[in-house]
Amino acid sequence: MKNNLKVERAVKNITQEELAKLVSVSRQSINAMELGKYVPSTVLALKIARVFNKPVESIFLLEEDD
Repeated sequence: MKNNLKVERAVKNITQEELAKLVSVSRQSINAMELGKYVPSTVLALKIARVFNKPVESIFLLEEDD
C-alpha cells in the first residue's frame, strides 16, 4: 500500500515525531509507513486522515497487488 504521508507532513509542516504523538504511535511506526514497510490498521489510518483533514483514500492508496 502506497501513501502520501511524507508529502502531507511537509504540507502541514509536522515531523514524524509530532504526527506519531497525535495518533498515539511511535515515530518508528510513522517512518515504517512512509517507507511502505507497515500497513496501518483501519483505525490508525482514520486517525491519520483526521489529522490532515482529508479522506483516508487521499492519503493511503490501494494498489492492484494489495
